[in-house]
Amino acid sequence: MTALETRPAVDGGARAARPPRRLPRLPRRPRPPGPGRSRTRPATRPDERTAPVASALTMLALVCLWPAAQLLFLGALSHERAQELLYRDLRTQVASATAPIGPVVPVGDPVALLRIPSLGLEEVVVEGTASGDTLDGPGHRRDTVLPGQVGTSVVYGRAATYGGPFADLPDLRAGDAVEVTGAQGAVTFRVLGVRRAGDPLPAPAGEGAARLTLVTAEGEGRFAAVSPGSAVYVDAEAREGFPAPPGRPTAVPESERAMATDEGAVPLLALHLALLVALVLAVVAARQRWSTVLVWVLATPIALALSWATTDVAVRLLPNVL
Repeated sequence: MTALETRPAVDGGARAARPPRRLPRLPRRPRPPGPGRSRTRPATRPDERTAPVASALTMLALVCLWPAAQLLFLGALSHERAQELLYRDLRTQVASATAPIGPVVPVGDPVALLRIPSLGLEEVVVEGTASGDTLDGPGHRRDTVLPGQVGTSVVYGRAATYGGPFADLPDLRAGDAVEVTGAQGAVTFRVLGVRRAGDPLPAPAGEGAARLTLVTAEGEGRFAAVSPGSAVYVDAEAREGFPAPPGRPTAVPESERAMATDEGAVPLLALHLALLVALVLAVVAARQRWSTVLVWVLATPIALALSWATTDVAVRLLPNVL
């Protein structure tokens, strides 16, 4: 054995025992789409999926909450505006001697100014007692003489909605003054009493006397103001009244009696509701194409105006003295 054969290996074994180094694997480059391949469409964002539902719910909340707000709060503003316009018309007509004295007056026209000092009430009375007529103010029943004329005149007024001008009517006491000013002049009545269904009627008015009966609604319980159960009447009398021309109607439709509703408003209400549904669908479709801010800026005034008109029609299906 030679010296070269007996010489031990210095580190050849160590190098032989090391595993070979592995190069890092690079990610594969995506292949361009070919004729038969299509790119993967990105997932729809959550806000895009819920936008139609959110729009529909917003419109539904607006339509449901608006009637309550209009009946109890915003309707009072509409009532005040209507009263201002009616007062101007009546004052002009009285000054020019063109105010109505009967027997037939167009529905909605002002016929008299009613004042009750003890209640702080001053209202222009309009012709007609249907539920749609009493939105602007107290209404005169057309088959009775005008307020202040010889005979019995009947006036209906709302107790809770659209300003509730007759809300405090049951608080009147015998002897309280009720002042009426019309085309023929001013008359002061004195309250005889307050009565309800089943109470005896007052004694007939004397010859040449004027009788005024004010009618509104009242309820019982916690929600009495918005859930009237019966009518309440206030009778007042003046010793002398103005002459009433003959020829007035001998009866009125059922919709113009106390606590009556106007069933003729159903077709018009159906039309307004259909327009609201169409508006909701239009808003949902527009949200898919245009920005949220732009859609609501354009849709909100239309929705409010249509909701207001729909509520006015729906009120005609409620009692005319509510």
